[in-house]
Formats: sequence, structure tokens, C-alpha cells
Amino acid sequence: MATTIYLFRSDLRLTDLPGLAAASRAGDVLPLYVLDDTNAGERALGAASRWWLHHSLRSLADTIADSGGTLNLLQGDTNARLRDLLSSGNIDAVHCSRAYSPWEVALEAQLRDTCEAMGVTFKRYPGPLLHEPEHIANQSGEPFKVFTPFWRHCCRAEAPSQPVPFPSRTTWADPLAQRSSLDDLALLPRKPDWAAHWPELWTPGEEGARNTLAHFLRERVSGYAKGRDHPADNATSRLSPHLRFGEISPRQVWHAARACLQQEPVLEEQINKFLAELGWREFSYHLLFHFPDIEQAPFKAQFEDFPWLGDEALLKAWQRGQTGYPVVDAGMRELWHTGYMHNRIRMVTASFLTKHLLTHWRAGERWFWDTLVDADPASNACSWQWVAGSGADAAPYFRIFNPVTQGEKFDAGGSYVRRWVPELADLPDRYLHKPWEAPEAALREAGITLGKDYPEPVVDHRDAREAALAAYQQIRKG
Repeated sequence: MATTIYLFRSDLRLTDLPGLAAASRAGDVLPLYVLDDTNAGERALGAASRWWLHHSLRSLADTIADSGGTLNLLQGDTNARLRDLLSSGNIDAVHCSRAYSPWEVALEAQLRDTCEAMGVTFKRYPGPLLHEPEHIANQSGEPFKVFTPFWRHCCRAEAPSQPVPFPSRTTWADPLAQRSSLDDLALLPRKPDWAAHWPELWTPGEEGARNTLAHFLRERVSGYAKGRDHPADNATSRLSPHLRFGEISPRQVWHAARACLQQEPVLEEQINKFLAELGWREFSYHLLFHFPDIEQAPFKAQFEDFPWLGDEALLKAWQRGQTGYPVVDAGMRELWHTGYMHNRIRMVTASFLTKHLLTHWRAGERWFWDTLVDADPASNACSWQWVAGSGADAAPYFRIFNPVTQGEKFDAGGSYVRRWVPELADLPDRYLHKPWEAPEAALREAGITLGKDYPEPVVDHRDAREAALAAYQQIRKG
């Protein structure tokens, strides 16, 4: 009987995996995951993502065990580990889903070469996208660099393929004699366990992903188009970490959303807006594939000469939620406490770091990479560059979010700020987003001494805006 290794990557599920289905039809399947910090280098998972990975792997292992198999875990250089396995002579093929980040693309080439050299078939199947990057191009045959025409083209293209069911009669190969345990991978935080409460917030795994999508389409999508901008409303899907680790595929999300629309045509605006957010993720991956330097270098070359300040004290104030701007601080504290931040607030906090504090977007991207459970190599880098003004389809640099007006517009009742910045909870609404303007009597009644209970603003908005625009003028002249 033929044996095929199915190499799990960022696709930690059993349904809608064409490569797994093909392996199952061919014979026995050896399910394998390799924690490869060696090839990932600087893109090795951050601490929050490692917590998610631990629980996602546990869920996948349990699901495979329920069907009679064992998920084999290894760590180190994937190519070296694979070469060791193939040397046994008992493996006929290796299947995997495609990946798109630079280090993963390079690894796929190594894996293919190793398999060919050892007489083993290597097959790569469609990855976690709606459309392969080579299949979407503008009229000149070039990659799109602006989101709106990109997404319009995607929506007019052939619909994403239907999800592939998991073969119920899959025969699993005997487990490896030498393999790591999940604890051996050391993915969880220790001393202190800052994520001890996260199981109350998240349910990693394929079942959790399915339930999250179903709940969103049943309970939240009807108010999505407007509610998605208000962080206190719980109007978003919260699918991003499930998509990041491939516990659900974008094809599954797409078809479930379209089925919901077919049943309730009145939801067209809401569903289309939701799918456009899936489209931004798609756009980011296409950009990363075609322009792999976007993880580190500005997409717009003139930003190479941008005069970033790089003040470490200001960066730390931002990281700790101690900037003196309540909506910014609320977002940064939400991130630290939950491993997640509402998308509107991600834009506000990123704008504040890059434009108010003139701190390089890479410093913010690195912090998000370490602290987000949904830290994604494409969306993280492309979105930070978008906010900074240096990316594809970027917001103009002179578009500088005012953290006060953003708070007043999208957290008018103050529920979000009061939850994450409780020291301001008793401040009247009119001063909540600008406590430095509150009269002494109002501060005293709320039990607040600025500079002691809550910081004074680390920068003045007007002065910071003028400094940012002046810095932008420098590179325009250059």
C-alpha cells in the first residue's frame, strides 16, 4: 500500500484540503507538522501566535485521533526532517498546500528538489487563497497595486472552487517511532503564563472556526457594514486567527457567506462588505507573493529616506497603552490582554505610532507580530505600510487620524475606552477622549490626577501632525 506524507502548514484542518483528499485516495496517509523556526528566521511565530498554534495543533491531533490516526510532530529544518523520513524508503509521495511568504516559497523549492532527488513524488495543492496569484492580473498582465480594481476583478473572475470534504474512509499510516510531543514544542508561555485566561476568550481549532463563522452569519452580519467600525459593538467576525492558521479556508467562508446571501438577499450590502474584508486579506497575499520585499522594505521607494525618529521611550509608552490618548491606549491594552485588536483601532494605533510619534512602521509591525494571535505575514506587513503611507494603495501620508475625533466618532458612548482604560471610567463622556481638557473639578470627582493615575499626552496632536507633514515634505522634495 502506498504511503503519502501530508505536510500540514498553515492549514490546520481536515476539510477543504485537496492535497489531503488526494493522499487519502492514493493509500495510507502520514499526517505531519514540523515547527520550523530555522527556515522562518525573523518570521518565526510570535508569542501570541505560538499560544494559538499549540491549541490548534491539539485540536487537529484530537480530530485525527477520533478517526484513528496520529498527528506526527517534529521540529527543526523541515527539509532535513523530511529527508530523514524519506531515507527509510517507505514513503511514496509528499503532499502539501501552497504557501506564499518568501521563506515558505523558498522552502517549497527545497522540498521539491529533495523529493525528486530521492525518487518521491512531490505535489503542491492550492493554498489558503480564493485565487492563485498568477491567475489575477490587470489588462497589462501585471499584478494589481490598488485594492478596488483588484477586488472588482476577483469578483468577476470564476468563483472560488467548492470546498472539498474530508474523506471519511481515510486510512492513517502508523505513527513515527521518533516524534515530538506537543509539550516538546514549548509553544505556551511560562513564568508568567500571561495567556492563562485566553481559553475563555478563544476556541482555536477547526470546530471553533466553523462555529465562529456560523455565529457571525447567524447573529452579527446583519449589522456588519456600520457596526464593524465601532469597537464596543462586537459586530466583526473574529475569524482572522482561524484563517491565519488555516482552521477554515477562505473558500469555505466565501461559499458560506454567499449561501447566506442567497437565503436572505436583504443582507447584500452586509455580505459584500464582509467579503471585501476577505478580499483585503487576498490582496495582501498577492502583494506579498509578487513583491516579497514588502515585509521589510517600503513599497514606495521614496520612504527609504523618511526621517523616522525612533524614540524608544515613546515606543514603550505606545506598547504599554500609556500615551495619554484614551482610544489609543485602550487598543494597546486590549491587544495585550486578549491577543487581538479591533480593526478600526488597529488603524488608529498604527497611525499614531507612525505619524504622531514618527516611529518606523517596522517597529509597530514587529510588536503586532509578537502580540497578535492573528499575526499574518501578508496582512500585517501590508496593512502597516498602508497606514504609514508607504505601501500599495496606501492612505496618503497627510491623512493623519486624530485620536480624539476617532474616539468620539467610533466610541461615542465610551464603552470601549471605559473597559480597557478603567482609570477614566468615571470621567464624563465629553472629556473621556480628551481628559487633559477636563476641568480640575471633573478630574477630582472622577478620582483622576493626570500624570499620576493616567498620563498626560506624550505629544500634542497639532504639533505632532505638523511635524509629520514636515517630514513628509522632506521626502517629496528629495
